[in-house]
Amino acid sequence: MNVILLFLAAVGAIIFWWLSGQRLTSKPWLEAGSMQLPDHHSADRPPVPAVKIGLFVFLGVVGALFSLAVSAYFMRMASADWWGMPVPRLLWVNTAALALSSAALQWAKREARHGRMEALRPALVTGLALAVFFLVGQIQAWRELTAAGYVLADNPANSFFYMLTGLHGLHILGGLAVLSHTTVRAYSTDVAPDRLRLSVDLSAIYSHFMLAVWLLLFALFAGWANDFVDLCRTLLK
Repeated sequence: MNVILLFLAAVGAIIFWWLSGQRLTSKPWLEAGSMQLPDHHSADRPPVPAVKIGLFVFLGVVGALFSLAVSAYFMRMASADWWGMPVPRLLWVNTAALALSSAALQWAKREARHGRMEALRPALVTGLALAVFFLVGQIQAWRELTAAGYVLADNPANSFFYMLTGLHGLHILGGLAVLSHTTVRAYSTDVAPDRLRLSVDLSAIYSHFMLAVWLLLFALFAGWANDFVDLCRTLLK
């Protein structure tokens, strides 16, 4: 439960900080008296697209889902039938690929903001290819584990590993569908950079979030998160 509260508090703080920066928490009825003093900074800021707000709400739900799964993982670890499983070395390569994919989409976001289509296209392709490489690497890691005898129904540790990595992979796959569509549009001859800016921005935000989730899961599987949880429990006592 402590893990869930900490994760949800962090997600809520990030969302509140972002919304406050977009002036979504302002009260126009209280600002009526100051209409004669226009805020040039807010006037130049475009309204927040509804799809971007929807993405942050969706990410909050996804974060809650993974936090519940991680909490269940920790509670199940205390059972006597829990046997640890090795972490394939390939996961290190997959982690690097996902991190580079997220960096490539951040690069694409910057290029789209400046309207540089020549650099935007290779950035999108790089991010897409690395994300596909991550998914292929995850499947290969599954194959290595099953070949070594670590099958799904062998013990709860195996079941949680396949469930969590599979759930994360499905979310990556959903993001790839949107990113593929954006990449195809970027190679269209009649598309303007302004029309791609929002799609690239959403893809970058989604990629960064899924990278953060994967780093948490990777630390969980490697055993690094246990010390962190013990520290949190000590602080909350």
